[in-house]
Amino acid sequence: MDDLSENARASAPDLAPLSEALLAIRDQAEAERFLRDLLTPGEIRTLVERWRVARLLDEGGYSYREIAEKTGASTTTVTRVARFLSQEPWQGYRTILDRLKESQS
Repeated sequence: MDDLSENARASAPDLAPLSEALLAIRDQAEAERFLRDLLTPGEIRTLVERWRVARLLDEGGYSYREIAEKTGASTTTVTRVARFLSQEPWQGYRTILDRLKESQS
């Protein structure tokens, strides 16, 4: 593990138990039930918004302002998601976007 990953993990909350719980989800219905129990309606809206922003950024062809208008997200949120898609070391958005594309082909 490189220094950046160690530093990022050291400053972040322990995600391992939550990650393990997410991996135990068997289907979409279970995922939705778990998320509705785990998150407030506002947190759900925020996650749904960020995921929609990520998908539109990945799709291409839209300005940040257009994405903000389509999703209701602020341009700050669009910029942040774009940064995580292209520059941050975790590449979580990228991994899942690519995996979903693979499963659809």
